Amino acid sequence: MATLAGGCLCGAHRYRITGTPPSAIICHCATCRRAAGAPSVGWLTVPTGAFAWETAPPAAHASSPDVTRTHCAACGTSLTYHCEPETIDVTLASLDDPEAVPPQREVWLSHRIAWEPAASGLPGFPEGGSGG
Repeated sequence: MATLAGGCLCGAHRYRITGTPPSAIICHCATCRRAAGAPSVGWLTVPTGAFAWETAPPAAHASSPDVTRTHCAACGTSLTYHCEPETIDVTLASLDDPEAVPPQREVWLSHRIAWEPAASGLPGFPEGGSGG
Protein backbone atom coordinates (compact mmCIF):
# COMPACT_ATOMS: atom_id res chain seq x y z
CA MET A 1 0.00 0.00 0.00
CA ALA A 2 1.41 3.37 -1.02
CA THR A 3 1.74 6.22 1.47
CA LEU A 4 1.98 9.89 0.55
CA ALA A 5 2.52 12.78 2.92
CA GLY A 6 2.39 16.52 2.67
CA GLY A 7 1.51 19.75 4.36
CA CYS A 8 1.63 23.49 4.32
CA LEU A 9 4.63 25.78 3.79
CA CYS A 10 5.14 26.62 7.47
CA GLY A 11 4.64 23.02 8.67
CA ALA A 12 1.69 23.76 10.97
CA HIS A 13 -0.53 21.27 9.11
CA ARG A 14 0.56 17.81 7.97
CA TYR A 15 -1.46 15.03 6.34
CA ARG A 16 -0.99 11.43 5.25
CA ILE A 17 -2.63 9.52 2.39
CA THR A 18 -2.66 5.73 2.26
CA GLY A 19 -3.57 3.52 -0.69
CA THR A 20 -3.46 4.20 -4.39
CA PRO A 21 -5.00 7.57 -5.33
CA PRO A 22 -7.63 7.16 -8.07
CA SER A 23 -6.86 10.31 -10.07
CA ALA A 24 -4.97 13.56 -10.36
CA ILE A 25 -5.97 16.56 -12.47
CA ILE A 26 -5.04 20.12 -13.30
CA CYS A 27 -8.02 22.42 -12.75
CA HIS A 28 -8.38 25.79 -14.47
CA CYS A 29 -11.75 26.79 -12.98
CA ALA A 30 -12.16 30.34 -11.76
CA THR A 31 -12.87 29.36 -8.15
CA CYS A 32 -9.75 27.18 -7.85
CA ARG A 33 -7.68 29.99 -9.37
CA ARG A 34 -9.04 32.54 -6.93
CA ALA A 35 -8.77 30.26 -3.89
CA ALA A 36 -5.12 29.44 -4.65
CA GLY A 37 -4.05 32.72 -6.24
CA ALA A 38 -2.61 30.69 -9.11
CA PRO A 39 -3.42 30.24 -12.82
CA SER A 40 -4.36 26.57 -12.21
CA VAL A 41 -4.31 24.02 -9.41
CA GLY A 42 -3.23 20.38 -9.44
CA TRP A 43 -5.53 18.14 -7.41
CA LEU A 44 -5.18 14.57 -6.20
CA THR A 45 -8.50 12.82 -5.50
CA VAL A 46 -8.42 10.23 -2.72
CA PRO A 47 -11.04 8.26 -0.79
CA THR A 48 -11.98 10.16 2.36
CA GLY A 49 -10.97 7.18 4.52
CA ALA A 50 -7.47 7.20 2.98
CA PHE A 51 -6.80 10.79 4.09
CA ALA A 52 -5.87 11.83 7.64
CA TRP A 53 -4.55 14.96 9.28
CA GLU A 54 -1.44 14.27 11.34
CA THR A 55 -1.79 17.64 13.04
CA ALA A 56 -4.77 19.79 13.91
CA PRO A 57 -7.00 20.41 10.88
CA PRO A 58 -6.40 23.71 9.07
CA ALA A 59 -8.80 26.60 8.63
CA ALA A 60 -11.89 25.80 6.54
CA HIS A 61 -13.87 27.99 4.18
CA ALA A 62 -17.16 27.27 2.38
CA SER A 63 -16.12 28.57 -1.04
CA SER A 64 -19.36 27.66 -2.83
CA PRO A 65 -22.48 25.62 -2.07
CA ASP A 66 -21.50 22.17 -0.74
CA VAL A 67 -17.75 22.89 -1.11
CA THR A 68 -15.33 23.28 1.78
CA ARG A 69 -11.72 24.24 1.12
CA THR A 70 -8.97 24.19 3.72
CA HIS A 71 -5.86 26.31 4.01
CA CYS A 72 -3.26 27.15 6.61
CA ALA A 73 -4.29 30.29 8.47
CA ALA A 74 -0.63 31.06 9.21
CA CYS A 75 1.07 30.71 5.80
CA GLY A 76 -1.92 30.59 3.42
CA THR A 77 -1.17 27.25 1.70
CA SER A 78 -4.25 25.80 -0.02
CA LEU A 79 -4.59 22.18 1.10
CA THR A 80 -7.92 20.47 0.36
CA TYR A 81 -11.22 20.68 -1.49
CA HIS A 82 -14.12 18.63 -0.15
CA CYS A 83 -17.45 18.27 -1.94
CA GLU A 84 -18.27 14.58 -2.28
CA PRO A 85 -18.65 12.56 0.94
CA GLU A 86 -16.61 9.65 -0.38
CA THR A 87 -13.61 11.62 -1.69
CA ILE A 88 -11.39 14.56 -0.80
CA ASP A 89 -9.12 16.48 -3.17
CA VAL A 90 -5.64 17.42 -2.00
CA THR A 91 -3.42 20.02 -3.69
CA LEU A 92 -0.68 18.21 -5.59
CA ALA A 93 1.86 20.94 -4.85
CA SER A 94 1.40 20.44 -1.08
CA LEU A 95 2.68 16.85 -1.32
CA ASP A 96 6.21 16.30 -0.05
CA ASP A 97 6.89 14.68 -3.44
CA PRO A 98 4.49 16.30 -5.94
CA GLU A 99 6.06 14.38 -8.82
CA ALA A 100 4.90 11.08 -7.28
CA VAL A 101 1.40 11.53 -8.74
CA PRO A 102 1.38 13.24 -12.15
CA PRO A 103 -1.95 14.61 -13.42
CA GLN A 104 -3.81 12.51 -15.99
CA ARG A 105 -6.00 15.28 -17.45
CA GLU A 106 -6.90 18.96 -17.40
CA VAL A 107 -10.38 20.21 -16.57
CA TRP A 108 -12.25 23.48 -16.94
CA LEU A 109 -10.20 24.52 -19.95
CA SER A 110 -13.07 26.88 -20.77
CA HIS A 111 -11.84 28.94 -17.77
CA ARG A 112 -8.12 28.69 -18.59
CA ILE A 113 -6.31 32.03 -18.64
CA ALA A 114 -5.18 32.63 -22.23
CA TRP A 115 -1.51 33.14 -21.33
CA GLU A 116 -1.24 29.83 -19.46
CA PRO A 117 -0.44 27.01 -21.88
CA ALA A 118 -2.42 23.79 -21.67
CA ALA A 119 -0.35 20.79 -20.52
CA SER A 120 1.12 19.06 -23.52
CA GLY A 121 -0.14 15.55 -24.09
CA LEU A 122 -2.85 15.49 -21.40
CA PRO A 123 -6.49 14.97 -22.31
CA GLY A 124 -8.40 18.19 -21.74
CA PHE A 125 -12.04 18.93 -21.01
CA PRO A 126 -13.91 22.25 -21.37
CA GLU A 127 -15.63 21.61 -18.04
CA GLY A 128 -15.27 18.92 -15.34
CA GLY A 129 -14.36 16.07 -17.66
CA SER A 130 -14.73 12.37 -17.24
CA GLY A 131 -13.29 10.33 -14.41
CA GLY A 132 -13.57 12.86 -11.59
